[in-house]
Amino acid sequence: MADKIAVLIPCYNESKTVAKVIRDMKKALPEAVIYVYDNNSTDGTDEIARKEGAVVRYEYQQGKGNVIRSMFRDIDAQCYLMVDGDDTYPAEFAAEMCSKVLEKGTDMVVGDRLSSTYFTENKRPFHNFGNSIVRGSINRLFKSNIKDIMTGYRAMSYRFVKTFPVLSRNFEIETEMTIHAIDKNMQVENVVIEYRDRPEGSESKLNTYADGFKVLKTIVKMFKNYKPLEFFSLIAAVLFVVGMVFFIPVLVHFLEVGTVEKIPTLIVSGFVILTAIICWFSGIILSTLVNQHKQDFEYQTQMVTNRYKDLFPEKK
Repeated sequence: MADKIAVLIPCYNESKTVAKVIRDMKKALPEAVIYVYDNNSTDGTDEIARKEGAVVRYEYQQGKGNVIRSMFRDIDAQCYLMVDGDDTYPAEFAAEMCSKVLEKGTDMVVGDRLSSTYFTENKRPFHNFGNSIVRGSINRLFKSNIKDIMTGYRAMSYRFVKTFPVLSRNFEIETEMTIHAIDKNMQVENVVIEYRDRPEGSESKLNTYADGFKVLKTIVKMFKNYKPLEFFSLIAAVLFVVGMVFFIPVLVHFLEVGTVEKIPTLIVSGFVILTAIICWFSGIILSTLVNQHKQDFEYQTQMVTNRYKDLFPEKK
């Protein structure tokens, strides 16, 4: 059976807040089916969720990315609303976000915390700084205007969910989702939401420095994968400049006296310039492969669209 709206709540030790999140979502979206995927909780999160009427399932590979992979594979719905189980995202914005998917055909609706109360509610200054850095980096690298890159509050279409390859295992998954939507030219909208910090006694699973490094590493990796020509051209330009800095004095000296005294410098600069040329051509080749992948993706999207019409004939 396919759902009209599936509320997806990934949970790891959220016993203090998960009941309220489920109750709030039931009130905001009475027609939705609420799924709680328990990720090896030891505090009874799954039992609390089950008592509140949620469909409880389990993912035993640790990490939010692994949970989301299972959710996306298992569940068929017209609209997917993903929300954290820590009660930091108010449910009153859920209906507006889902309506954009169901009525306007939006592929991803981003719950934008950063344009409202995030910087005042969040008590971890490095998280505030990190969110700003990530948002600025991705919007510049990918020429986009996403207001909140790492929010855990999103509404998504069937097309997005079934064509998104989940590669990350942990909290960098939100960054990966955002970049995928931008690169594949999917329709993305921002909805400004209120954000509240975790209630007292509820502990964050994030490690500011370790997870921040993983997110930055993901950005670099995906910039390389999605825009290889720009990535390798940048490396090639740096290497070419370095090579020329060492090569030009040798060339000037040769033109003045007719001999080359610094042969090792000439050899090293030649190899650096040659490496720059190889990087540039590598970027061209990989860019061709990426364009081919985009063509294949369009074919895959058409197949997903056909399956969606079979699941929901009333949407034809």
